[in-house]
Amino acid sequence: MRLTCSVNGEHREVDGLDGEESLLFTLRERMGLPGAKNACEQGECGSCTVYLDGTAVCACLVAAGQAEGREVVTVEGLADGEDLHPVQEAFLEAGAVQCGFCTPGLVVAVHDLLARTPEPDDAAIREALAGNLCRCTGYEKIIDAVRLAASGAEAR
Repeated sequence: MRLTCSVNGEHREVDGLDGEESLLFTLRERMGLPGAKNACEQGECGSCTVYLDGTAVCACLVAAGQAEGREVVTVEGLADGEDLHPVQEAFLEAGAVQCGFCTPGLVVAVHDLLARTPEPDDAAIREALAGNLCRCTGYEKIIDAVRLAASGAEAR
């Protein structure tokens, strides 16, 4: 099976897909995009969150064939070349990155939140992050990063 789609603004074609293969596997193993992480494979942890046609999804739950002709944006695609996206900058500035395993999914979730709600309150932040599990933190630094990104005060 062949997959043809746009990934991070670039036309991509992948041959030899297995019909059971997840979009996450295809992104990581066939396209060389390791940003989305493989943790639970059940859509419970959020580590594999990507955009599919502008909607945040768990890539482990999407069959690769479902991305045919569609647009995928991964955490790598949020940056502008060497310039990190302001959400990525805020995570660094706030010290919200520890082991880094949950970080890509959290960054995409925060990016999605701020696109919908530019000035979220703490309740909205917590609700938006509810689908992302982090085993290293108490989430306070992550919430600080969201506030920082929302305020536009992230490091340049």
